Amino acid sequence: MPATELLSAQRNDPSFPNVWEELVWRGLVHVSTDADALRELLAGPPIVFYCGFDPTAPSLHLGNLVQLLTMRRIQLAGHRPLGLVGGSTGLIGDPRPSAERTLNTKETVAEWVGYLRGQIERFLAFDGDNAARIVNNLDWTAPLSAIDFLRDIGKHFRVGTMLKKDAVAARLNSDAGISYTEFSYQILQGMDFLELYRSYGCVLQTGGSDQWGNLTSGTDLIHRAEGVSVHAIGTPLITNSDGTKFGKSEGNAVWLDPELTSPYAFYQFWLNTDDADVIDRLKVFSFLTRAELEALETAVREEPFRREAQRTLAREVTTLVHGAAATDAVIAASEALFGQGDLAALDAQTLASAIAELPNAELTADALVAQALVDTGLSTSLSDARRAIAQGGVYLNNAKVDDEAATLGGAALAGGRAVLRRGKKTLAGLTITASR
Repeated sequence: MPATELLSAQRNDPSFPNVWEELVWRGLVHVSTDADALRELLAGPPIVFYCGFDPTAPSLHLGNLVQLLTMRRIQLAGHRPLGLVGGSTGLIGDPRPSAERTLNTKETVAEWVGYLRGQIERFLAFDGDNAARIVNNLDWTAPLSAIDFLRDIGKHFRVGTMLKKDAVAARLNSDAGISYTEFSYQILQGMDFLELYRSYGCVLQTGGSDQWGNLTSGTDLIHRAEGVSVHAIGTPLITNSDGTKFGKSEGNAVWLDPELTSPYAFYQFWLNTDDADVIDRLKVFSFLTRAELEALETAVREEPFRREAQRTLAREVTTLVHGAAATDAVIAASEALFGQGDLAALDAQTLASAIAELPNAELTADALVAQALVDTGLSTSLSDARRAIAQGGVYLNNAKVDDEAATLGGAALAGGRAVLRRGKKTLAGLTITASR
């Protein structure tokens, strides 16, 4: 679904007359410059604001999605966004608390810049009075000589202040230390804000609260170089109620690129949200109104077994990231896996993505269903598998298997895949090849 179509279907919550108040209510303001000034600024005439995204991977992830949706909320309130892709800062790397980053080649970074630009563009509108613009900081960094950088930009930074930044301080106190390359990152990000202020009148930067030191490098630089005050908003780092890190599935990052995290896996990630977290997730990752969220909060409290809030969250976010058609396909796949839809109607890619999340085995068409139960781990032995079949608890593509000697036969669906189920909820995927 094009970004303009998505934007036309979304709006800021009418119960909040000021987008600042909505950002605060949704828990999106962890730290900021002067709150009263920001409230007044965002309630006034359109401003230009920006958020930066470094190409340190070929895709953005859920942490970046927080920023993209925050940008959208502010744009929907009438303000003008700049989406910055870090063609130069991506070559340097924001300091991590633990160790130096591995520097990627210039060719790799340039390729990833293109990928990220395409993802950012899905979440912003590029027409109308407050049209978005994509910028690349390599455009103003590459022509700058080292001497000019040190004379014109470096002179405004104080080393003592730079050493106090959290990421720098953490690295200085570690065995790894920190290189001058990564130490200079905050200067480059500060220079971005100054360039955008001078070129576009940009007066606000948003980012994660873990970036606060870099955000304030920009506000401080503009104050020193231009004598004016600009603003920054740091969103919270999202964690689960049990203290675990948000945005991981099976230990891996949840990516916005469907080739790295399939729409099916993406949908399932949100569907598995804990009751204690689901309303907070809806506040951050959906455009549902306060009244709609309060109704869902009641549903979680009174009828948690229905998981209405989780299903709403999964549908809303998957639609935002992958579009309505992909979301409909993964919902159909989820229902079909558990016997509530037609597995044969699923396309090969959706079916493959769905069973990729399950235990899997590859067998030939003449293999016994009982053997498939063992190979996928649904049964502990052939005798256990035959007993399960005799008891009527085994299904192949949602059709009950009642013959202990049954083979997989012609069960292959799109892409040679099939679904094996024991009982109501225990599933496995099969890849069926030709008989030998």
